[in-house]
Amino acid sequence: MGDYQVLEMGGLEDWRGYHGGFQPHTLRDGRRVVDHEIAMQYIGMTANAFVPGEEAGYWHTHDAIEELYVFLAGRGQMALDDEIVDVGPGTAVRVGQGVWRTWRCVPDSAEPMRWFCIRAGGGELPHLPDDATRDEDRPSPW
Repeated sequence: MGDYQVLEMGGLEDWRGYHGGFQPHTLRDGRRVVDHEIAMQYIGMTANAFVPGEEAGYWHTHDAIEELYVFLAGRGQMALDDEIVDVGPGTAVRVGQGVWRTWRCVPDSAEPMRWFCIRAGGGELPHLPDDATRDEDRPSPW
């Protein structure tokens, strides 16, 4: 077996059923810390679900970590320093180091807001991945 793991996370409608966090005092419904379930070397990820009207309830910032929020369902808002950005399905928000952030699912959202938060630190990635090896002659397995 190669160096990979598979985690079945279930459908978006199942995400609210998870209860998780990074430390005992940060546990909440609708948070699944994926990198606590599968080993990751350079990135981390949470799968999240807020019901309409729910909000993070805190601000935070990072010194070394960059985050990418990818919204999949529902409608919400992110506060980024002094600005408020509307978010919904298909919105991706990169938040760099030193930016204060918080978020919420707006009360009139037709469905729960669901999103991934992808965390990474370290050096910059090249514009195009230059460490990939392609084999265009290898047949597909299906």
